[in-house]
Amino acid sequence: MKTFKKILFWSLIGFALIQFIPTDKVNEPVDRRVNFIDVKKTPQKIAKLIIGACYDCHSNETVYPEYAYVAPVSWSVKSHVNEGREHLNFSVWGTYNKELKESMLNKSVQTLQNKTMPMPGYIVYHKEANLSDAERTLLTRYFNEILDSKTY
Repeated sequence: MKTFKKILFWSLIGFALIQFIPTDKVNEPVDRRVNFIDVKKTPQKIAKLIIGACYDCHSNETVYPEYAYVAPVSWSVKSHVNEGREHLNFSVWGTYNKELKESMLNKSVQTLQNKTMPMPGYIVYHKEANLSDAERTLLTRYFNEILDSKTY
């Protein structure tokens, strides 16, 4: 029993200490001249879906939930956000070249249709990101319209 108490004590000390390891949660400023929703003049209904389902991981407008301030969960959340922004960052849309925009739109359509985005683990804590089939179809059509028009 004494060993268990020592393990518990040192585990709690370790947990408390890791809370002091900082995780950068500062969003870069958004330039509306290159932000996807502004550049594409996205209809409000579609913009609301994109913001609710995509922007936390795929923009510089991430709203970090309270659980994202507790290590080691904070490290995982920040890692997911960084990775999401690497694949697609709607906040810097206007800075991407034509081929990259086309690829990102195609990948967005694919992940919406396959229901791999938003990530199932994200949907558990963010009900607004749980897109219905109709909402997925609406977003898919919107992205396909942009692709068809070649006005990325």
